[in-house]
Amino acid sequence: MSTAKKEYKRITTKTLVDMKSKGEKISMLTAYDYTMAKIVDNAGIDVVLVGDSASNVMAGHETTLPITLNEMIYHASSVVRAITRSLVVVDLPFGTYQSDPKEALRSAIRIMKESGAHAIKMEGGKEIKESIKRTLNAGIPVMGHLGLTPQSIYKFGTYTVRAKEDAEAERLKKDALLLEKTGCFAIVLEKVPAKLAEEVAKSLHIPIIGIGAGGGVDGQVLVTHDMLGMTHEFNPRFLRRYLDMFEGMTGAFHKYIDDVKNGDFPNEKEQY
Repeated sequence: MSTAKKEYKRITTKTLVDMKSKGEKISMLTAYDYTMAKIVDNAGIDVVLVGDSASNVMAGHETTLPITLNEMIYHASSVVRAITRSLVVVDLPFGTYQSDPKEALRSAIRIMKESGAHAIKMEGGKEIKESIKRTLNAGIPVMGHLGLTPQSIYKFGTYTVRAKEDAEAERLKKDALLLEKTGCFAIVLEKVPAKLAEEVAKSLHIPIIGIGAGGGVDGQVLVTHDMLGMTHEFNPRFLRRYLDMFEGMTGAFHKYIDDVKNGDFPNEKEQY
């Protein structure tokens, strides 16, 4: 497969399908605020996910469940204002789409109208099919999410790898095919065996974006704060830290404190 990187002025859902067909891997990172989104977009990331992981990263909650639709719209609006190239996908938060397709549509419409996002993401397979169909029928692009679905963490009871057993693996493959047939433009696979993820990616025409799903898929997603090393307690096998900003920032803060205490900051050039 070709690994050449084509320059795209603007990423769309069609762009991602084209990238898969050409064998070009898709890069995806999270952002929750204007400043981070501007840096990520300028770097050339293909997809920016305004994830409900903001519940953990920005608000300090233990799970993704507490974040509200209004809060997701706030974060998404901040991100969209920074973006000139990337496709912006926003998570529908827990409780806004699972049980009622009409509520799913209302939630998706609010995100699209009030934030200016380009697509939404939902967790689940056949159990949310009607919510996906209702949303797609309104012209709103939907990204699926299978495997470990953090909004269902209390059902799973653990963040361990999903679909290791044959029965669950078969359900995942059927759900992935269902999501493609229903009209999803891409699917995130989280914490599933690499062999299974590669099989799913090869069997579908739409892109499969992995997180903890091996290298045989069509793209990768990480939480930006994790890959930059701003968080340091979270150390799953799939996480590669590209910087150690926790140590770097802590060192800078210590230096600032020392300079203030010692009267070294501000110096004569730093005052009027």
